Amino acid sequence: MNWIRLALASLWNRRTTALLTLGMVALSLSLLLTVDRVREDTRASFSNTLSGTDLIVGGRTGSLNLLLYSVFRIGNATNNISWESYSDLRRNSAVDWTVPLSLGDSHRGYRVIGTTTDYFDHYQYGRNQALSFRSGQPFDDVYDVVLGAEVAEVLDYQLGDDLVVAHGLGTTSFENHDDKPFTVVGILEATGTPVDRSLHVPLEGITAMHVDWQQGVKLPGFEISADEAREMDLTPDSVTAVLVGMKSRVQTFSFQRLINQYRAEPLSAIIPGATLQELWQLIGIAENALIAVSFMVVVTGLLGMVTVILAGLNERRREMAILRALGARPGHILGLLMLESGLYGVAGLLAGLLLHWGVIALASIWVQGTYGIQLTLALPSPTLLLVLAGFVGLAFLVGLLPGWKAYRQSLSDGLTATT
Repeated sequence: MNWIRLALASLWNRRTTALLTLGMVALSLSLLLTVDRVREDTRASFSNTLSGTDLIVGGRTGSLNLLLYSVFRIGNATNNISWESYSDLRRNSAVDWTVPLSLGDSHRGYRVIGTTTDYFDHYQYGRNQALSFRSGQPFDDVYDVVLGAEVAEVLDYQLGDDLVVAHGLGTTSFENHDDKPFTVVGILEATGTPVDRSLHVPLEGITAMHVDWQQGVKLPGFEISADEAREMDLTPDSVTAVLVGMKSRVQTFSFQRLINQYRAEPLSAIIPGATLQELWQLIGIAENALIAVSFMVVVTGLLGMVTVILAGLNERRREMAILRALGARPGHILGLLMLESGLYGVAGLLAGLLLHWGVIALASIWVQGTYGIQLTLALPSPTLLLVLAGFVGLAFLVGLLPGWKAYRQSLSDGLTATT
């Protein structure tokens, strides 16, 4: 305890330098902790977005592209699925349920999804958790809309409010479906998935909005009112993607092969979990690069700490000589400097953890709203805890170098040092 008090007193005497050194160590560790937490939470958020779905079917495209635009609302479809092909798929005896999705419109930067009420019955996230309503109910009319939790909160919508859907996906659009407003009839509970950032309308509503449009452009001088559109045949010509649940998972691969060889039009069928693994393999290189850079920053912080201790030895030659004159053996001097180095490591780790949690707490709201990734305040993973324990042990060991240098300083050299 006496040596700990002596080390603390010595550090307090050089508190400005000590605090700057501590800040350097804390920042380097905080970077490592934050990169690892973002990596873990990103994987968890993506993995929890969809569960209970055996296949996703879309127009012929890459498997990752199909997964990203149909589930995560990232990117756009290259091709749609004709309604005839969707109906044929739905009638297959191996299929238990289907959920069609129609994408392409937005509202103030949030995606609008055309679907059926089966969406609320069969869409699952996390560990097979079903969607639930915070208020209201599923849509029942052509011009009903069900909001995700974030849409309702950020845009301050309540049941009964009207809204206008914009053509296209920009945050600002000059092409709005002003003549066919939708009424909010339901608000979903928060899920931490892209569902929270989506507006859900009937497929018929998507068709009704576009009855007087052609090739993405409103026909000049040709207008069909909302009531007139309601009386028309609103069966869609196509859908963007289809979520499929099989009666037996044993049939999943054979049905996937059937879809990929479908002759009526080129289609793709993917297994969400397998495709997600492809995504992890794709971004794994970037993840490893970030972790490697973080480790290098931690090593740099450790080297910087040793450099500061070494640089300060010249100023402490008289202190060391006095300790030797008072009876301190070389081993005591060595232990004192190792203890100071270790204290930097322990205090830097604690400060780095606090800084990391502060950054996560401040960034979580913005990251959730912008990227849909739910950052969590959690302890480091077991593997990272071992790394941090190793860092603390190394912090004590690197004190051997300045300790060895102090040991070599003679008593007379210390006593005759000028101030």
